[in-house]
Amino acid sequence: MSDVLVIIPTYNEIENIQAIIEKVMKYPDNFDLLIIDDNSPDGTAAKVEELQKNYPQRLFLEKRAGKLGLGTAYIHGFKWALARDYGYVIEMDADFSHNPDDLTRLYHNSKDKGFDVSIGSRYITGVNVVNWPMGRVLMSYFASAYVRLITGMKLRDATAGFVCYRRRVLEAIKLDNIEFKGYAFQIEMKFKSHVKGFKISELPIIFINRQLGTSKMNSSIFGEAMFGVLKLKFDSYFHKKKW
Repeated sequence: MSDVLVIIPTYNEIENIQAIIEKVMKYPDNFDLLIIDDNSPDGTAAKVEELQKNYPQRLFLEKRAGKLGLGTAYIHGFKWALARDYGYVIEMDADFSHNPDDLTRLYHNSKDKGFDVSIGSRYITGVNVVNWPMGRVLMSYFASAYVRLITGMKLRDATAGFVCYRRRVLEAIKLDNIEFKGYAFQIEMKFKSHVKGFKISELPIIFINRQLGTSKMNSSIFGEAMFGVLKLKFDSYFHKKKW
């Protein structure tokens, strides 16, 4: 078994799932891969099951009853990883918006350089986003600026979803008490890591908007993030024991 697990949540990713699995499986670091599928009606889980025979003991599938939210999918995956011997866990999208070639960079930034949280950042060297509408770029960029203002974190991309966590970070955070399911989930994980004193690093990546399939982003996710940040900051003063 590898010491690093890549987690990819899926919902209706039949156009991308085989290509992303085959790409992740080819790297010399021998990443294990866990797909968490929320009962995709397009047959995503069935395709993963078909591919499992090609990657025994490296490709895993967890099927959930319905579309329960990105944050709960990752929490499910984190707990799955902690029940096994993985030292590092990486979050990643299924749609190639995160370049799989950057997996090795994130992993070794934590393993070799000692960072507890390694973030694939769209904004650490400017705005490295391709094929997003300008309105969405501005919303995402200023959301990260807002997070910096409220939380005091120095991160340029607090909402990033391409992240490597050391095992000890996931052990230290009370996963059952993670509150947010959407965009704010990413902020919550980073902020709690920051408050607990873990070493966090951002590495520049180029984020490319999906070419196939349908985006799961909507305005309610941004709303959760805006108000969620205020609640996180408040809780850091008065309710930190539950973290």
